[in-house]
Amino acid sequence: MERSPGVVRLAELAQRLAGDLGFRLAETSTGGGSDGNFTAALGVPTLDGLGPDGGGAHADTEHLLVESWLQRTQLLRLMIDAL
Repeated sequence: MERSPGVVRLAELAQRLAGDLGFRLAETSTGGGSDGNFTAALGVPTLDGLGPDGGGAHADTEHLLVESWLQRTQLLRLMIDAL
């Protein structure tokens, strides 16, 4: 996904709101595919990777950290309210 000015503004909003909730949201770049690629390809500012923290993606050991689920859900609610 391209790091457009709209994506930067959306990421800054997400980071500010995450800080308000008491956690840090770092901006990173990785390879791979995402459903977000479809909206990003249309020029819609898109963030990916806002789900719960965890590990072991696509393996038998895949897991999520339950405590992060509530934080990320609260972040989504605040982002929707802000937008």
